[in-house]
Amino acid sequence: MSIVSADKERGRGGGRKEGLRPAHALRALGRTLALLALAPVEVLLFGILVAAVSLLGVGLGIFLVPAVAIAARGVMNVQRRRARDWSGVEIGDPYLPARDTEPGAKGRFQRTMGILSDPATWRDLLWMLVNPVAGVLILVLPLTFFAYGVLGVLMPFLWEPIADAGGNNWYMMVHVNNSGTALTAAVLGVPLILVGYLTGPAMLRVHARFAYVLLAPTEMARKVHHLTATRSDAVNTSAAELRRIERDLHDGAQARLVAMGMNLGVAERLLSKDPEAARTILVDTRTASAKALNELRDLVRGIHPPVLADRGLADAVRALGLDSPLQVEVNAELPSRPEAPVESAMYFAISEALTNAAKHGSSRNATVDVWYSEGALRARVSDDGAGGADPAQGTGLRGMERRLATFDGTLALASPAGGPTTLTMELPCVLSLPKTSSS
Repeated sequence: MSIVSADKERGRGGGRKEGLRPAHALRALGRTLALLALAPVEVLLFGILVAAVSLLGVGLGIFLVPAVAIAARGVMNVQRRRARDWSGVEIGDPYLPARDTEPGAKGRFQRTMGILSDPATWRDLLWMLVNPVAGVLILVLPLTFFAYGVLGVLMPFLWEPIADAGGNNWYMMVHVNNSGTALTAAVLGVPLILVGYLTGPAMLRVHARFAYVLLAPTEMARKVHHLTATRSDAVNTSAAELRRIERDLHDGAQARLVAMGMNLGVAERLLSKDPEAARTILVDTRTASAKALNELRDLVRGIHPPVLADRGLADAVRALGLDSPLQVEVNAELPSRPEAPVESAMYFAISEALTNAAKHGSSRNATVDVWYSEGALRARVSDDGAGGADPAQGTGLRGMERRLATFDGTLALASPAGGPTTLTMELPCVLSLPKTSSS
């Protein structure tokens, strides 16, 4: 999942539309030739890969298949990049993550089996078989019109040499045997040039969409990629959270408790000799115990706020609004409670959004809306700050993104320069627990 611009989204497999300009049309014909040059390479790779697979029985295949598959994937990635750059058709990486393998021959065999068990490998093979036929026909069509039109336009200069050489002097339905019929052929060639010229960009887009059908990730591959990425993010986030808790305990409450133990030992020794000094030490120890207790409460609140556990997301967000330095208006209406992990993820995402607005956005006012609709828990945080929020400039938005992605959530950002900034968050979930808080 990635942070999506709320005012500009590209649909899956969609293309960007460009106005038809002369340079664009001519460039499309040149790009068509470049794509046609890949077809013989694909035919060659198809033959080599099939031969490598057939050699698995004698052991050579485990050395050949990975190398040829890597080369084939490189050519397929060229097709994907050209579809994206030339036609605006985004084709994602469909390949499953490489498996961990053992060293030696067994590891080579495992790697080979991993490649062959990847559906994208067989889709690549299908593309290398089909594209040199169907794909080439799509690409050749405008070139054929263009070239045949050029031949017609040049017929006044070519018909006599062709006739002298005994060649065929027919152009479409016109028998070119004199200057008049040659001129007719030239007139007929002009619209054919225009057809090839005008259809070049369109056929390039058709070919890109044809590539999308065979080379785009399958739904299973998309899910595997997503689950792999979110699992890694969840593990890293959990490890970072554990390190934070350990650090806070070590530097805060634990240090105070150690000091309290030492103070109590001193007070015990002074109790019979100097009661007043022992009383002073005990008063300091009591103060330190209160501070340690507050630090432990803050630590627990950072892990899972009691108000969230006791009263639910709506009241917990209202409490965030009261604690925020901004003037926060909260509109939260939930028919019942979502699952606890989803509720916690949305709570901390909203908390982070309000913190960012207060620290970086020069904001004074913020509005938080929380609601449930169409099978998803949704929240929108808007502020009146300076805008210009950019995920590339800090880790706050990326952290929110990773937190939501763990639950297949999305984060949309709209933050034009000058403001306002609006964050819209969505978490698919089912409201299952009865509502325990007032709305």
